[in-house]
Amino acid sequence: MIKLSEHKELTEHNLIRKAKLPSKVHIPLIQHFGKPCDKVLVKLNDFVKTGQMIATSEGGVFSPIHASISGKIISITDCPHPLLGRAKAVVIESDGEDEKIYDLINRNDEVQAYSAEKIREIIFNAGIVGLGGAGFPTHIKLKPPKPVDTFILNGVECEPYLNVDYRLMLERTEEIILGMKIIIKVLGAKNVYIAIEDNKKEAIELFRRANLPSNWIIVVLKTRYPQGGEKQVIKSCLNREVPQGKMPFDIGVVVNNVGTVYAIYEAVCKNKPFYEKVITVAGRGLTNSSNLEVRLGMSIRDLIDECGPIKEEPRKVVMGGPMMGIAQYNLDAPIIKGTSGIILFGKDEVVEVQERFCIKCGECVTHCPIGLEPGMISLAIAKDRLDLAQEYGVMDCIECGLCSYICPANRNLVQAIKYAKQKIEDKRTKK
Repeated sequence: MIKLSEHKELTEHNLIRKAKLPSKVHIPLIQHFGKPCDKVLVKLNDFVKTGQMIATSEGGVFSPIHASISGKIISITDCPHPLLGRAKAVVIESDGEDEKIYDLINRNDEVQAYSAEKIREIIFNAGIVGLGGAGFPTHIKLKPPKPVDTFILNGVECEPYLNVDYRLMLERTEEIILGMKIIIKVLGAKNVYIAIEDNKKEAIELFRRANLPSNWIIVVLKTRYPQGGEKQVIKSCLNREVPQGKMPFDIGVVVNNVGTVYAIYEAVCKNKPFYEKVITVAGRGLTNSSNLEVRLGMSIRDLIDECGPIKEEPRKVVMGGPMMGIAQYNLDAPIIKGTSGIILFGKDEVVEVQERFCIKCGECVTHCPIGLEPGMISLAIAKDRLDLAQEYGVMDCIECGLCSYICPANRNLVQAIKYAKQKIEDKRTKK
């Protein structure tokens, strides 16, 4: 792990505020790990309400999709997608009313009587996925095939610029605590840890002052990258390692990040489907870098306008953090469930480098947080030996980008690994 320049100061003290209601949203039918929602529940010219389920699937690993505004379905077609390039989406034109299909209620007192199965059903119907980046459907994660003894709240947020989880911990502390209690009820976990980096002093103090159960332990971690990775958090909190090819539940652990826990609270206690989330929109070329609560399907362009005016045209726009984020070529691409931020980089912040041959220095091996050999994996990929790349553990890569960051030859290691993982997944899907 290494210490990065954080650039948190752009938004760390900015309160979460509601973004303007978009006039139109593009809601992709794939916003999660697994299969797309291939069963569209609406048709052209239908009118929908905010929170209405608009797409689902008959089975497999998926999470339902909901309307994020009320209005008219004007198209169901291929649209820009921030990760896939293009994907099928439902396009809704706002009627300006934002009429909800649900009633926002307080079910805090009822939740204790809910069974684990009922809670998982609510989470499924709300369309909640992991908001730490992977987008794995949460209702499945909360039904591990093996017993778990430990739950960890991941409040690390180690990517530079991003302050989503930090602001949620400061402004919605009690709601997050209630969300944790719901998860613990479902899992039956006896040990509870709250992991927070030491650069988030106000959040640490808030949780220390909260009336937490006696078996909940706050763990203050050093500010290092990629400390927020699931396996890294487990290692730092418990000194347990997830074996290669295994999952956290294999060693009795479930980890959820702050945003996911808050979404669970809203679904279970407030009856609210998952159609909006908090993201950081930041850049030195923006007049008003902000932490915004935005509707899914809102375009990157609309968000930039919301935080403008722009003081200088960005050289690069990244969805996510600078280490793991994806550069965007089309600003009409929408915000999706896994979006954590939109970062604008000016011409002085983007350095173009020439990729050179691997010099076998071993820096990528030394710094890999899970002990892989990224250089050897990339060489296997270059020879189209995906079988060999799998032997070297390519599918275990967490795509943190650290190998590319420290490589003196400027090798595009993580890009090659992402490409290989996609090719391998495509082959599996065709089978």
